[in-house]
Amino acid sequence: MHDSAGSPGLAGDSGTTGYDGGGFGDSGTPGEPSAARLTVLWHHGSPQTGALLEPLLTAAARRGIRLISYGRPSYGGSTPLPGRTVGSAAADVAAIADALNLGRFAVMGASGGGPHALACAALLPERVIAAACLAAIAPFDADGLDFFAGMASDGALRAARAGRPAREHYQATAEFDPASFVERDYAALKGDWAPLGADVGEASAAGPDGLIDDDMAFVVPWGFDVAAISVPVLIAQGGRDRVVPPSHGAWLAHAIPNAELWDCADDGHISILTECAPALDWLLAHS
Repeated sequence: MHDSAGSPGLAGDSGTTGYDGGGFGDSGTPGEPSAARLTVLWHHGSPQTGALLEPLLTAAARRGIRLISYGRPSYGGSTPLPGRTVGSAAADVAAIADALNLGRFAVMGASGGGPHALACAALLPERVIAAACLAAIAPFDADGLDFFAGMASDGALRAARAGRPAREHYQATAEFDPASFVERDYAALKGDWAPLGADVGEASAAGPDGLIDDDMAFVVPWGFDVAAISVPVLIAQGGRDRVVPPSHGAWLAHAIPNAELWDCADDGHISILTECAPALDWLLAHS
């Protein structure tokens, strides 16, 4: 677990979360109110370690926001959770919030983290104030959505639909398709979001289990209905995204009550992350 307020790490996500009793950053004592204007729990993309990256930390610090993140099962040293669903994230987040004595908070996620942020919004409505998602994939069974249309490379998710052995076999020879990113994506990775590339490399070097588990979770029932989300939700979507096509963002914005769509016409899958700072402003305005 990573905390911009300097709180200690939590080991063993997915049911074995533990807290080592150390300090709580600005608050000093567990249970005391945080000095932050808002606490936001970040859900990382696929694959990443769960570490908080510099652009996020800088944007949060400038706004007085406390930022927390964790590695989903099989990422960043987190305990595996075989057969996890997207909805499983809510139990992990509830355990982290309990250990940190958090009351209410917002959630935010990008790419593969988006659905997991939505899970918390749906399943923890008494704790989650609002949710922001960037380049979030829609449910596989989304009514009226051509799920694979517009994806530059859909082999991993198609293999996941065939079962975990097929997904593992695909991973053994999988290579990144450069056509998945547009020029603005590559520029972002050379600029402020260079730490993202390094973090993806670290997560990938640790093995593919987290990524495979994510893909398996995306193509089966999520464990909740996005239409049941009652809190405000922001959907930020790049119009040139070739990893999660614009139709996914449009579908989510239509299906989720109280959702607002930011259609960022010139952005791809990585450059949409430049909207993280404005999205934090949006969360503050809705908290």
